[in-house]
Amino acid sequence: MRKLYSCLCLFLLVSGHTLLAQGNGPGVRGARAAALGNSSVTISDVWAIGNNVAGIGQLTQPTIGFYAENRFLSRAFNTAALVAAMPLGPLANGKPKSGVVGFEAQRFGDKLYSEQRLGVGYGYRGSLVSIGARLDVLQVSIERLGSRRTAALSLGGQAEIIPKQLVFGAYLYNLNQAKLAEYQDERVPTVLKAGLSYRPNDKLMLNLETEKDVEQSADFKAGIEYRLLEALALRAGFATLTEQTTAGLGFQAGHLQIEYAAAWQTVLGLSQHLAVSLRLDAK
Repeated sequence: MRKLYSCLCLFLLVSGHTLLAQGNGPGVRGARAAALGNSSVTISDVWAIGNNVAGIGQLTQPTIGFYAENRFLSRAFNTAALVAAMPLGPLANGKPKSGVVGFEAQRFGDKLYSEQRLGVGYGYRGSLVSIGARLDVLQVSIERLGSRRTAALSLGGQAEIIPKQLVFGAYLYNLNQAKLAEYQDERVPTVLKAGLSYRPNDKLMLNLETEKDVEQSADFKAGIEYRLLEALALRAGFATLTEQTTAGLGFQAGHLQIEYAAAWQTVLGLSQHLAVSLRLDAK
């Protein structure tokens, strides 16, 4: 057991800057975001429940999704998430009159070390501006050492600077600086993300984003999405702090969306992401 703990500690030390997405940080939601280097703060889909909760305010149909990530081909660094979003009230001017509520259940890790979160969020779309808020209940569990729980509040916003062409997004994760333990004043990371998305037409999207943990260096991210066919999208991206290059594709068949992404880290190797989402007919 001591050897197992030593191996885990060594892995965390070697890959510390790469694992910033965990440690109960905001992380990555969905293979689309992963393929774009996680430059996702301006995107509006069901995975916005974790990437920027303001983005769910534009959903017009109930949607459910499942996301799985295998990081560096190690079972100890697997992530799985289940998300759902429900528009409230009738549609008015192409958007839900009373906004959209979303839910997420996520788990990272294995029996030795794991992180769990339950999150509920709300997004509302105005004319050209969307706003949202989310509350997370977070738990960290270490075998034989027990568990710690806390709650984190996050706020997000999106605005169309040029309607349908230039979008600005910002997301503040854990604005209350939730504390996990008294020892060394251990807290959940507080992270600010902000970015721009340029969409000159229906086929092309270019994203630029910066992410700053208050205790870490800034991460600069970029991604490109090109819709080769109506049902097929190609994506690529990179992130500077984590030294990752990414690529992926998305396939749409009716209300079903299937997405895959791969990320390559220069030291630790390959990570894979798979997401499946389904839009449901509103009653």
